[in-house]
Amino acid sequence: MNTDISHVKFFGEHDVPLEMHKARIVQPLTLLPIEERFKKNAKAFNNAHLLKSEDVYLDMLTDSGVNAMSDAQLSAMMVADDAYAGSASFYKLEENAKEIFGMKYFLPAHQGRACEHLLCKVFVDEGDTVVTNYHFTTFRAHVLNVGATVYEAIDEDAFVVDSETPFKGDVDLDKLEAIIDKLTPAKIPFLRIELGTNLIGGQPVSIGNIKAAATICHQKGIMTVCDASLLSDNVYFNKLKEEIYKDHQVWELIKEISDCFDIIYFSARKLTSSRGGGLMFRNEPEYIKVRDLLPLYEGFLTYGGISSREIEAMSIGLVETLDWNFISQGPIFINHMVNMLKALNIPVITPAGGLGVHLDARAFLPNIPPTMYPGAALHCALYIAAGIRGTERGTLSEDRGKDGKEKIADLELLRLALPRRVFTLSQIEFAVDRINWLYVNSDLIGGLEFEDEPETLRFFFGKLKPIGDWQKKLVKQFKRDFGESL
Repeated sequence: MNTDISHVKFFGEHDVPLEMHKARIVQPLTLLPIEERFKKNAKAFNNAHLLKSEDVYLDMLTDSGVNAMSDAQLSAMMVADDAYAGSASFYKLEENAKEIFGMKYFLPAHQGRACEHLLCKVFVDEGDTVVTNYHFTTFRAHVLNVGATVYEAIDEDAFVVDSETPFKGDVDLDKLEAIIDKLTPAKIPFLRIELGTNLIGGQPVSIGNIKAAATICHQKGIMTVCDASLLSDNVYFNKLKEEIYKDHQVWELIKEISDCFDIIYFSARKLTSSRGGGLMFRNEPEYIKVRDLLPLYEGFLTYGGISSREIEAMSIGLVETLDWNFISQGPIFINHMVNMLKALNIPVITPAGGLGVHLDARAFLPNIPPTMYPGAALHCALYIAAGIRGTERGTLSEDRGKDGKEKIADLELLRLALPRRVFTLSQIEFAVDRINWLYVNSDLIGGLEFEDEPETLRFFFGKLKPIGDWQKKLVKQFKRDFGESL
């Protein structure tokens, strides 16, 4: 029987997060000398996504597909049914998904962005406007690809970096009603609420806000859609911060959320620590419209582009999202790292959210304009200084407009994802130490510019170069301060 780790207190001066698991399988890591890190960064064209995993010490690029799987998931993979159609593994997954989300219809897809593609293909027409609390890169790309636009109905508190606002991902209800009145429901295919908001610090959405936004939309005949990829983090914050839900069980909170939506989709790479994705439908007509395209774009209805082994792991992973100790592991470690950074006066998004720690690159590097991509520059500096890979979430993650002008992001962040049950406290302390060193020497860090810029999702494989020789200067300062240390 699991016990609640929030009840554990330390006798010493400081409390630290307590792992409720033990390591049985480990993978070796490599921390290259700084001269090699400098070369590897240049070879990857200053793009985190082009670095090879073997050259990275702590991979904080994402939590997608890299959370540690449980022993139950790994053992379930060994009994997978590989049948092309009618796989027994699929029916296990379908049953668990229906029970947890309380919806009648389920479809598998190979990952979250595949779900986004299908939803936009079926429900979004040219000239439409999809309303969301805040966009995600791939979701917006799919909307734009069909000739529609995205409107972000989020409160301005979401962009206050150092804040005590508990639910910075909430929908601004006044903005929602205003855009509906302006465009009419006929031009809004659905409201999409992302739990929680990836690009602005993994910030959660309150259940009260979800209910209010859904009520507005349903009264106007507008469909509601939930991106539940980070659902487990969001549920953790709902129970922690909403007084009315503090005594609810995890499954009850998921049911409260699910009841507000017509469609729920998720990336299993995040939600269940496996691969794949899925869509839940409340009503048959919407289900049939998407179902009819699934074999064309993903695969047959009982595998959807996912291996049977991953389907088994997804099935177990969904059940594990009901375990409070499991879903709390990410947020409590993120909160601990944020508190360590705040103690050093390092600018970081607060309150701590889900998914990872988000450094405020705009405040960290105030002399670098957004058009020189401070978040990406900070990532390069951190990789050179520590072998740590993160992800820029700022202007580089936006796509340049058709007029050639940059779309300046609301926030300039370096996201350091903390995949669940992967890193140790000593590794987190190492990361904080190197970030602190960079902050002290932040005047050495310069900007970046493109030398090869793709038109769509440029942050994935665009090639950049440093403006000036600031990276060489950073290496020299590191050698002065750390000597021959890695």
